[in-house]
Amino acid sequence: MKTRLDLFNDFGNSDDNFEDFEQAIPLMSEEDEKALTEATVPETLPILPLKNTVLFPGVVVPITVGRDRSLTLVKEAYAGDKIIGVVTQKDIDIEEPGYDDLHKVGTVAQILKLIKMPDGSRSIVIQGKAVFEVEEFTQEQPYFRAKTKKFHKDMDIQGLELSASVRNVKETAVDIINKSPNIPSEAAIALNNINNPIFLLNFIAFYLSVDIASKQSILELIKFSETLDKVMGFLEQELQVLDMSEKIRTKVKSDIDDQQREFYLRQQMKAIQEELGEDAEQQEVDKLREKLESKKLPDHAKEVAEKELQRLEMTPNASPNYGIIHSYVEWILDLPWEEYSEDKLDLKYAREILDEDHYGLEKVKKRIIEYLAVLKLKQDMKAPILCFYGPPGVGKTSLGKSIARALNREFERFSLGGIRDEAEIRGHRRTYIGALPGRIIRSMKKAGKGNPVIMLDEIDKVGADYRGDPTSALLEVLDPEQNDTFSDNYLELEYDLSKVLFIATANSLETIPAPLRDRMEIISISGYTLEEKTEIAKKYLIPKQTTENGLKDDQISIDDKAVEKVIDQYTRESGVRNLDRQIGALCRSVAAKVASGELDSFKVTKKDVEEFLGKQKFFSDVAERTTVPGVATGLAWTPFGGDILFIEASVSKGSGRLNITGQLGDVMKESAMLAISYLKAHADEIGIPEEAFKYWDLHIHVPAGAVPKDGPSAGVSLMSAIASIFTQRKVKGTIALTGEITLRGLVLPVGGIKEKVLAAKRAGIKKVLLPKKNEKDVAEIETDVIGNLEVDYLERMDSLLDIILEKKSETDPAEFFKVSDAHKTAVSGKNGKVSETEVLN
Repeated sequence: MKTRLDLFNDFGNSDDNFEDFEQAIPLMSEEDEKALTEATVPETLPILPLKNTVLFPGVVVPITVGRDRSLTLVKEAYAGDKIIGVVTQKDIDIEEPGYDDLHKVGTVAQILKLIKMPDGSRSIVIQGKAVFEVEEFTQEQPYFRAKTKKFHKDMDIQGLELSASVRNVKETAVDIINKSPNIPSEAAIALNNINNPIFLLNFIAFYLSVDIASKQSILELIKFSETLDKVMGFLEQELQVLDMSEKIRTKVKSDIDDQQREFYLRQQMKAIQEELGEDAEQQEVDKLREKLESKKLPDHAKEVAEKELQRLEMTPNASPNYGIIHSYVEWILDLPWEEYSEDKLDLKYAREILDEDHYGLEKVKKRIIEYLAVLKLKQDMKAPILCFYGPPGVGKTSLGKSIARALNREFERFSLGGIRDEAEIRGHRRTYIGALPGRIIRSMKKAGKGNPVIMLDEIDKVGADYRGDPTSALLEVLDPEQNDTFSDNYLELEYDLSKVLFIATANSLETIPAPLRDRMEIISISGYTLEEKTEIAKKYLIPKQTTENGLKDDQISIDDKAVEKVIDQYTRESGVRNLDRQIGALCRSVAAKVASGELDSFKVTKKDVEEFLGKQKFFSDVAERTTVPGVATGLAWTPFGGDILFIEASVSKGSGRLNITGQLGDVMKESAMLAISYLKAHADEIGIPEEAFKYWDLHIHVPAGAVPKDGPSAGVSLMSAIASIFTQRKVKGTIALTGEITLRGLVLPVGGIKEKVLAAKRAGIKKVLLPKKNEKDVAEIETDVIGNLEVDYLERMDSLLDIILEKKSETDPAEFFKVSDAHKTAVSGKNGKVSETEVLN
């Protein structure tokens, strides 16, 4: 034992997690190894809890003792027989463990040396002797003491198998020692000197790089073969980790060597190029510098560009920053900072261009001419921010191109539909790989001029998510008071957008945030009338489709009646997109005949339309629908233009209940209840018998049930349909109406008047009834749009029924709504009891 003690003469302060392999090299004689195998376990032992160490028999380890009761135990044991029991805690975070916090299997240890530390704690050197099992704890204070018994190990491998297994373990462990940079080579010698297979496994298990729970599980194994397999498994795992580490280390070293070689070769190449006067990097920098000197930049942009060029000169082109700086400087130099196209301020020419490209749209054309006129008088005027709002297919996008052509400016367009990332507008910061400026700055670079026309298409379809709200970024872009100092995240330079004419397009204003809507000048573009569509077809669509389908002007002609039939029976839209497709179908049919040699030219007449386009697709069913009482024709606004809708009402014997179907919203349902309340209040004046409300159920339905509908403008239509079914007077089939109603009988104004009037005209309506306060909206509609459509106005609902309903009823309401006494009794309840339905009525 003297030799082992000499090993720790220089031992200093340590803790449980002792990892200095060299200090614990086993120096055991044959007698020691034999004693290890035959070691006995006392009946009772003082128990020393360890936090993060599992002691194995034969292993020598230093332990720092700091807890009070552990110090008491060590002092008493060292003064006595120096034998203690060492047990590992289940949870290392518990400072004062109890019985249940300790494992039941531990190791008998002998204290070899006790050292006083300057801080008052003690450090001991102990050696494991045998494995024991706690039968029961007999003492907790001043330290743990337990009744113990020997934990028997089963040596189930003998002879050649044992020798081979031991050799395999030794070879694997030595391989690990040789590959690990942290284990001294003397450890291999120590391993080879161990002859006892049990101590060999104990020694290796103690120094395995595994967690405490795994080591404890090894200690608790009974069979030697199981211990051998588990230790070997951990050794193989450690060997794989070392092999992988070595592979990574070799690869990293190789990569570093390759980079150093590349750097050395590049430096040589650079020196050769300098000798030959062919320094490519410097040439690139010189080109950028020449461009900077010739480019007219604001002072702040020029200062940044010069600073970045100096950084570029000092950065090796192999550096990742080289490409970032180079791209940034190029973006600064490629942008049109103070380069503007010369506006063509000829008002007559501008009007000709606008009329040449688009038919109608007088309000838009008037606004553009006004802008040009002011620009002609005041050269430094800030450009307005326009928003063209209307249904699809009315020419909003193509109008932007015409405006750019009329102004002699560049035109750029990008769609905002579906954009959810704010960086699409403001750009990404240069710290990100592949960063680019936002779409605004990219459009400016593409335009090449500082005053283009930029169209922001579908501004009402911008989205928002966790990456930001693009509409917030657009607030700065579309504010004439702010956009002269627009800052892109990539450029981080103020850029002047005040000369840019921004034109946004939208199908609906409801989805545009109010602050953004407030910054734009809204110009409504309504749908086209039959006459306007006919002119558009003749002037634009037929020539366009003739050219696109390979025909010449003298090979096809389409007369006006044929065009009107296509518009009326094959399309039902506010714009002209479908009309364009149908005319294209006519041209393709003629092209097939011409290409086959069947004929040289063809004139499409009204009777040819059905042959080329098939059976009629749309019908005017207003007259058919209103042939029975309870059906009224209403006018509705949609994002795709105006439309008509039918309000249907029917009654059936019941208890006065109301059923509403057709996917109606809350506002529309409330309008129906308002109408019923008004009719109940004025039932005597209108001629509705009391039984109609009391003993009959009312069902209101609006067809196209799959389409959600809402809004207050159907109030008068709902009232007309309900009044019609209760009075049994039919609604006049040639009249359509719109307006909000109140309990006091007022008719309030609604929106979308032009779209609704156009829808009525398309459907073949002869007369429309509108709220009196909407008269100003009708005044803004062109006279030729209204044509022979009669427009009348309502202030109150009193006069509505006389206008909208036929004079005579189909059936006397009193006779129609008469019910039997049995039905009345069933509704009111037996024995004179009043039913809940009657109370509600």
